[in-house]
Amino acid sequence: MLSRICVSRRPLVVALSLCFVSAAACAQEAEVKIGIAGPLTGGGAAYGKDIENGVRMAVDEANAGHPSIGGKPVKFVVDSQDDQSDPRVSVQVAQRLVDDEVSVVIGHFNSGTTLPSSKIYAKAGIPMITPAATNPTITQAGLSTIYRVIATDAQNAGNAGTYAATVTKAKRIAIIDDRTAFGQGEADEFEKAVKANGGTIVDRQFTNDKAVDFSAQLTAIKSTNPDLVFFGGLDTQAAMIVKRMRQLGIRAQFLAGGGVMDANFIKIAGDAANGSSVWEYGQPLSTLPKGKDFEAKFKQKYGVDMLAYAPFAYDATWVAIKAMHKSNSTKPADFNTAMKGTDYQGVTGRIAFTQTGDLKNPSSTMYQVKNVAWTPITTKTAD
Repeated sequence: MLSRICVSRRPLVVALSLCFVSAAACAQEAEVKIGIAGPLTGGGAAYGKDIENGVRMAVDEANAGHPSIGGKPVKFVVDSQDDQSDPRVSVQVAQRLVDDEVSVVIGHFNSGTTLPSSKIYAKAGIPMITPAATNPTITQAGLSTIYRVIATDAQNAGNAGTYAATVTKAKRIAIIDDRTAFGQGEADEFEKAVKANGGTIVDRQFTNDKAVDFSAQLTAIKSTNPDLVFFGGLDTQAAMIVKRMRQLGIRAQFLAGGGVMDANFIKIAGDAANGSSVWEYGQPLSTLPKGKDFEAKFKQKYGVDMLAYAPFAYDATWVAIKAMHKSNSTKPADFNTAMKGTDYQGVTGRIAFTQTGDLKNPSSTMYQVKNVAWTPITTKTAD
């Protein structure tokens, strides 16, 4: 009887031993939180999800390599927060991520949410890398933990302004913007570049980022007889504006800045999209060594086409992870120093930072809709 009891207990002892071994192994694997901040609901939700997908893709790839930092195994986990494109909500989100003890934040999407949130991360000593926010003032506050992997408005919208004045030879240029930190910032930089190159602004109108009717602004613009209209804002409103322009008989060329070159613009604008031009951040992925492979993997993983910002979010995540490996630490104070020496060949191109945290030698590309499809026309890289 005793023998039978002993035999029956042995598998239990073995099982318990395996559980203890497994638990010990799991206990040694430290979680490293990577925060994401962006709009996951509301009008900008598609962009927020695009950024989140880019980050998750990088995290999944990093974890597949069974990473070890400082001699200890780690697992990267995502802490994703919805800032609703609202500056007031964004600071709450920022504090929540700080309280969650994330090691780094990839975000925010909007310039208007990034500006106030960046101060909270800086105070906590947590690096923030934005893959999308382009207002130049974000990196002009002297905060040592703030980085950007994308061209600024001064560079991208500046290229648009120079192009409008010197290449299209437009004589009468009108501007409309959505009055957000991003849209107005774009419009301001566009106007500066137009005037610096001898161009003339005949009218400047504004709306808000929730508007769906632009008849009043466009009627006023029509009265000035423009030959080019620039819009500072995102894809959905840009599409509605160009569609309304054609309905009102405004035949001026339509030009926009970043956040417009995607399938959504063409879907909404329809045939009115033909001939529209935009200056978008970075180089066409199809021309970059890792670009086509990234697009294919993204589509396979998520079942949707990427928008403009997924590759930048992907690269931003890898910049942080590589800085952790380089510094042998997941502590923000340690790897933030390593980030300043970043020299990484990402999906979007070479990533290295200036003293202020901006991208060195950023590129932007002009695209035009031809036969209801986006076609790259020219790329400009800053010195």
